[in-house]
Amino acid sequence: MNNELLKLKPEIVWKNFVELTKIPRPSKKERKIIDFMKSWANSKGLENFEDETGNVIVRKPATAGMENRKGIILQGHLDMVPQKNNDTVHDFEKDPIQAYIDGDWVTAKGTTLGADNGMGVAAAMAVLESNDIEHGPLEVLMTVDEETGMAGAFNLKHDVLKGDILMNLDSEDEGELYIGCAGGIDLTATFKYKEEKVPKNSVAVKLTVTGLKGGHSGVDIPLQRANANKVMFRFLQKVSKLHKVKLASITGGDLRNAIPREAVAIITMPKTELKEFNECVKKYQNVVISEISTVDPGFKILAEETKLPKQIIDNKTAKHLIKAVNATPHGPQRFIDGMKEIPETSTNIGIVKSENRTVMVANLIRSSVDSSKSYLADSMSGLFKLAGAEVELHGEYPGWKPNFESPILTAMEKLYNEKYGKIPEVKIIHAGLECGVLGATYPHWDMISFGPTIRFPHSPDEKVNIETVGKFWEFLKETLKNAPLK
Repeated sequence: MNNELLKLKPEIVWKNFVELTKIPRPSKKERKIIDFMKSWANSKGLENFEDETGNVIVRKPATAGMENRKGIILQGHLDMVPQKNNDTVHDFEKDPIQAYIDGDWVTAKGTTLGADNGMGVAAAMAVLESNDIEHGPLEVLMTVDEETGMAGAFNLKHDVLKGDILMNLDSEDEGELYIGCAGGIDLTATFKYKEEKVPKNSVAVKLTVTGLKGGHSGVDIPLQRANANKVMFRFLQKVSKLHKVKLASITGGDLRNAIPREAVAIITMPKTELKEFNECVKKYQNVVISEISTVDPGFKILAEETKLPKQIIDNKTAKHLIKAVNATPHGPQRFIDGMKEIPETSTNIGIVKSENRTVMVANLIRSSVDSSKSYLADSMSGLFKLAGAEVELHGEYPGWKPNFESPILTAMEKLYNEKYGKIPEVKIIHAGLECGVLGATYPHWDMISFGPTIRFPHSPDEKVNIETVGKFWEFLKETLKNAPLK
């Protein structure tokens, strides 16, 4: 299946991307890809090493006559988001990604593709192995664990890299240059509950919210797609007012930085209420469809009888949990002044999961304004604490303040216009690019981010546009050739 990609152009980039699809590399499980990258660099005779965190750094000397150029660091991350459809059998720690061509796009069979950030890494590999690309002193930084906390970027030492310009290859719209990004903070609320016996004469129902598109909790958050956790808990609160519903377990979403597509709850109720309950499910589905059919046309909520659970969550905790999740905001909270399509501040309820007498609610709060990020985090913390949960704020990372006078930005705007006949759009992305973290360690760096067009990252619908990979590659080569002088 993947071999058909080898016929695509530029062949040198797609060849490397196909190699990456063969190597399992979910976040925090990057050992195989780290070893592959070091072995690959050794086979090309390139200086390389792994730092204490697992980041891989590769160096290549300037080509003849280019020694007077500023040193450039090409940067991407090795890990990928492991998301799959419920009906897809795939082990992200063992199985290769099944990539294929679908019209103008490359996508994967029932899983995330790993174009985020496999395309950037593949392009950097292509530069490293090429003999006909002019460039100054070159370093490639491939970080680990970007998707779940940017651990590689956070733990990079201040004296490892020598270059002056960071070119992050991890943005997702060709023809756009990114010069700023949002910072973020994780909020984890934990409800501890007592187990209670299932009331007599009860029946158990498995309630499933499915068919939502989900997506990246930063890039896709302004699309107003439904959040499976919010849809589920809205129904649980509504139906609890009408029936004697008891919550036994809940599982919704599995990543903070992905808008959850599915949620499953096991509930119980008196047998005598089952018929009316099923009618409520049908009515609720119609209500939600009327609200979100444009953005999430595949939405369904399903109810089917299942075996009785051994225990249920105590009534008090269940009520507090349901009310708290319903009251928690989701989605964009404010947009950037003058850039109304780009959120300034947002939040995503990525995970709600019951296990071992606790229910964990995991949120990711993003903002390009640190004070707004802190305010929203404090507000949400107060809400969950009032509901009886323990709250932890952690994993905070800084945003990347834009520099509109950036020399590399000026150079790339000019080059793009000369090559493609138009000025590229200059943007700030509502996602946590590693530039913010890396720039705090190397404050002298001139930084920019660009890449091919990728849609629906962090979801099984992820795809990369074939034509834009070629344009991205040609622009990267032209930029390296015309890098600023020292």
